[in-house]
Amino acid sequence: MDPEAGGPQIIKVTPLQQMLASCTGAVLTSLMVTPLDVVKIRLQAQNNPFSKGKCFVYSNGLMDHVCVCEEESNKAWYKKPGCFRGTLDAFLKITRNEGIKSLWSGLPPTLVMAVPATVIYFTCYDQLTDLLRSKLGENGSYIPIVAGIVARFGAVTVISPLELIRTKMQSNKFSYKELHQFVSKRVSEDGWISLWRGWAPTVLRDVPFSAMYWYNYEVLKKWLCEKSGLYEPTFMISFTSGALSGSFAAVATLPFDVVKTQKQTQLWMYESHKISMPLHMSTWAIMKNIVAKNGFPGLFSGLIPRLIKIAPACAIMISTYEFGKVFFQKQNARKQQYQ
Repeated sequence: MDPEAGGPQIIKVTPLQQMLASCTGAVLTSLMVTPLDVVKIRLQAQNNPFSKGKCFVYSNGLMDHVCVCEEESNKAWYKKPGCFRGTLDAFLKITRNEGIKSLWSGLPPTLVMAVPATVIYFTCYDQLTDLLRSKLGENGSYIPIVAGIVARFGAVTVISPLELIRTKMQSNKFSYKELHQFVSKRVSEDGWISLWRGWAPTVLRDVPFSAMYWYNYEVLKKWLCEKSGLYEPTFMISFTSGALSGSFAAVATLPFDVVKTQKQTQLWMYESHKISMPLHMSTWAIMKNIVAKNGFPGLFSGLIPRLIKIAPACAIMISTYEFGKVFFQKQNARKQQYQ
């Protein structure tokens, strides 16, 4: 904002500083939200045990992972025995009987994928927003939508092959040599595009989510700042805006999340059993099949668990990211004073 127009001068944050802020946000979000999914999966496994060769989708609001059940013993974190009556009971019993570290059992695979994906996504969004505002002016209400779509498109496209490779390494315990052979064989047989299998349903869910999330976040943030008489958002304004906009986007895109989960697990089952993938595996065909079996509400199954993860994940991530940028702005302002 122009200081002559009555607002404070905005100190720029470098792309590297944006990357550091988003990296911190991704790690903190994973640390705080992972226990929710660990408890959910333990409750799910207790009621309907996962058998060998089956898989489930593990998500903490930042990233999804296909976890494949290969061990027959109860050593795997999601197969540990327990008798839980509900979410709070599970939290207390896991902490008391297994130690507090057990609540972060699923954290390593999350960090491997969530940190690079989030760094790419948030840094690209901010860079694109700055570029579009410099070209089109400050008042373009569609700027967050365009920047959000392009940034998410890029992040999903970059991460998709890594997610496929990570799943293979996790499930088959591949060495790097075997992994190279697997990728080479896949590319030679099906072409480079095969590394992006599962990309379409991810894009159908994540790109609309991103467009709605950033538009609503910027609108809410601006409105709350005006109501509070502030030029820049406080930590609580960012936190509240992130939680509300994330919740709205999560509800609106839930049907695509349901389809993506089904497609991820089905893809694994067909690939692991060396069965050729049927033609009805398209996103729209899966969606029609869900409606035929469970009616329209079937597309919104799992709404509460998704909101329980998405709302705090969005709130923690964006408020930490904004806090990090403010920290670097102050550092940069001090450097300018001494120059």
